[in-house]
Amino acid sequence: MTQSKRKKKKILVVGGAGYVGGSVTDILATQSDKYEFRVYDNLMYEDLYRKPVNFVYGDILDRTKLKKQLAWADAVIWLAAIVGDGACQLNENLTRQTNQQAISWLARNFSGRIVFTSTCSVYGAQHDLLLTEDSLVKPLSLYAETKHQAEHLLKNKDAVIFRLGTLFGVSDLFSRIRMDLVVNALTARACLGGTLNIFGGDQYRPLLHVKDAAACLVKALDFKKQTGSEIFNISKTNIKIIDLAKQIKRSFLKTKINLTEMSFEDARNYQVNCQKAKKYFKFQPKYSIKNGIEEVADLVLNNRVKDFTNPRYSNQIFLKDILNKK
Repeated sequence: MTQSKRKKKKILVVGGAGYVGGSVTDILATQSDKYEFRVYDNLMYEDLYRKPVNFVYGDILDRTKLKKQLAWADAVIWLAAIVGDGACQLNENLTRQTNQQAISWLARNFSGRIVFTSTCSVYGAQHDLLLTEDSLVKPLSLYAETKHQAEHLLKNKDAVIFRLGTLFGVSDLFSRIRMDLVVNALTARACLGGTLNIFGGDQYRPLLHVKDAAACLVKALDFKKQTGSEIFNISKTNIKIIDLAKQIKRSFLKTKINLTEMSFEDARNYQVNCQKAKKYFKFQPKYSIKNGIEEVADLVLNNRVKDFTNPRYSNQIFLKDILNKK
């Protein structure tokens, strides 16, 4: 049977209006011969969804509405979550409902392929090891804990789970950029002549461009595997925060670096091994840290992001404002 006559796979991108969803939907749109897709999102961080793709407004806690969309879909790319340590700490009940209980419900109510975004934060502080998917997990925050619990809830499902490194870069032309991510935040400050305040500096982070993350998520839709879930680490590189700051400074020579003592919030320290993703997905990230620095600088210097400290660019600050208004 030719490709044109094959039945298209129906994909529901849950939480698809966000940072990662921007790149995911761009990729899916280029593969319209294979996939028909819809975005399902509650627009927590947006007033409108302007992207010209099939969109359904809805919350993952609205089980009736979501169940109708799942009945349509052959596969789900699940991006919906409260993301980040600070944002998750604001309301533990909401975090557990969103990051954990919703996945428990999904596991009971959907039998198709689930592509799920977890986080390398589940590894906690293990700086002296190159961590694989079989390494011990030591979540230090509610965010990491709920993501690890979600992984467990999907253990016996047809699920492909990605433990993402810390993301950076520009996703697409429509979704808001996150300026609470280390590469993006330091770059924005540096290109405006600000001082880079680095806590500790010797701690490692695995970093990954948002577009490389999205490419893996889409590839996972057709990944052939055995029964049960599969977990993959994905990152471009492991780098010390101080070395990242120095790399950014080389692009903005007037920038100064200020080192301060590390707090608990910055105690995560880990390096990950991505050989499994390279083996099964031929994972070869296309975008470098330098690419991400250039993208973010272009947004800021050309006034496409007028104020990078605006609460809408930070998950924690924006969610805090929402919760305070309730």
